[in-house]
Amino acid sequence: MSGPRPQKMTPETVSAGVAHLRRADPVLAAVVTQVGAFRMQPSAGHFQSLARAIVAQQISGHAARTIWKRIAALSHPRPVTAEGLDRLSDAQLRAAGLSPQKLRYMRDLCRRIVDRRLVLARLGRLPDDAVIAELTQVLGIGVWTAQMFLMFSLRRSDVFPPDDLGIRAALRKLYGLSALPDRATSESIAAAWAPYRSVASWYLWRSLELPPTDA
Repeated sequence: MSGPRPQKMTPETVSAGVAHLRRADPVLAAVVTQVGAFRMQPSAGHFQSLARAIVAQQISGHAARTIWKRIAALSHPRPVTAEGLDRLSDAQLRAAGLSPQKLRYMRDLCRRIVDRRLVLARLGRLPDDAVIAELTQVLGIGVWTAQMFLMFSLRRSDVFPPDDLGIRAALRKLYGLSALPDRATSESIAAAWAPYRSVASWYLWRSLELPPTDA
């Protein structure tokens, strides 16, 4: 697939992005000042990022971490890989805490990687839309999970997840909206932040941790 190589978040692009956000949007400029330096932590390996996203669906962060530790213990002393998990029995993964549905999702992810229908190493060379199209073929992986993979694993600089509840809550809070914005409203606000919408998204999430201020 041809086309320009997608821009990644590097110290240089993040610095340019923060400067752009300060110029383009006074509301976000104030958030940048309050939050401080950009500190997005990259995810672990590509497979582990996707596998952990499946584990974490619809449960608390603490429960997800507990289940993942059990899965990692089954692989010890080797790291968790698609090939390793594919060799584990259903009973072992169920005992670790995977529901029947998540077990099905995990099997599909592992087997697509093992038989090379999904080659994670090539995703870094694809444009964002193509990455999303590839990942959403996996059972249990939707657009939001694919967007998080783009942002935290591939470090793409211009990803905006308009359906993310935290993003919508931040937009409502910062821009004085009467309700959570719909997709069109969210994307309209975010248009000014391109091509650094990943940086903007991180600041929106962090803005939810700020103490309330007088209107």
